Amino acid sequence: MAEQLAGLADDRALLGRTSTAERVADILRSRIADGYFPPGTRLSEDSIGGALGVSRNTLREAFRLLTHERLLVHELNRGVFVRVLTVEDVEDIYRTRALVECAVVRGLGKPPYALGNLAEAVEEGQRAARESDWKSLGTANIHFHRELVALAGSERTDELMRSVFAELRLAFHVVDDPRRLHEPYLARNRQILRALEAGDGAEAEKLLAVYLGDSRERIVEVYRRRVGDDPSDG
Repeated sequence: MAEQLAGLADDRALLGRTSTAERVADILRSRIADGYFPPGTRLSEDSIGGALGVSRNTLREAFRLLTHERLLVHELNRGVFVRVLTVEDVEDIYRTRALVECAVVRGLGKPPYALGNLAEAVEEGQRAARESDWKSLGTANIHFHRELVALAGSERTDELMRSVFAELRLAFHVVDDPRRLHEPYLARNRQILRALEAGDGAEAEKLLAVYLGDSRERIVEVYRRRVGDDPSDG
């Protein structure tokens, strides 16, 4: 927890003079999405509030917002915890991803597309793979899909998917072998990027649909083995 709190202290400057619960929620959401707070982690009001320099009331409102987004759960007399997903949660995340991400690619219109950020996400993944940093590769993979969604130019879609991708990161934490999970999708990200660079949106959508289907099956299989299908686990 000390390392996570040190990272939050670095984020304190993002709050500025007009600290709000929404900004605190943005920071915590990003930290969850990047894997700083694994599922089941208890979030201390005193420690996190101190690291960010915000009041308890502001932090509680941020917790409430993230609970509404299904990233946190409040347990009576125990506190606030990062949520542990169920199999149904994982399947629903992938249904949402398929609906949104494929629709974004389908609706891109005529090329050329602004693919600089997407290409940078692929390079980020390549750097992580060269360094055998599989956790960072998972983060880069999420960044790739976040930038893919951003091609739609819709703030509402971006906001929706920020929460979905943060939940997805929670699912990754049950995987024993992150390299086996993430490394194959680096090549698939490159394939999608190349199809878009070539102006072939139909091929990119086809690649993406297969990609998401395979990833869903892989994660659900792990969840059924590790977590089971007990709603009480969530």
